[in-house]
Amino acid sequence: MRLITLALAALLLLIQLPLWIGKGGWLRVSDMEAQVAQAQKKNMELKARNAKLDSEVRDLKEGTGAVEERARFELGMVKQNEIFVQIVGKGQAAPPLPAAAATTPTAATTKPNLD
Repeated sequence: MRLITLALAALLLLIQLPLWIGKGGWLRVSDMEAQVAQAQKKNMELKARNAKLDSEVRDLKEGTGAVEERARFELGMVKQNEIFVQIVGKGQAAPPLPAAAATTPTAATTKPNLD
């Protein structure tokens, strides 16, 4: 009787083995679910980045506001008859002048014009 019980227990374990570590087993399914969750998270981040880039491209194509903003902040340009004033706070150093501005005193006070 003891031998039959051990044989049945061994058969039960052999039947359960594919359920746990087989091709469609619980361990593999949980691993795949983790991979799917990670891929979905990355996709959401990429969709947000794409939406931001799309809106930026649309702004650059349709309006002049985005182009003007980039020219002001990235290139330091000002409009014609506009005065550029920069206020440097206490403890902050003034930004270094470009090479052309350092050589001529008038270049330090003038900026390229936006048309």
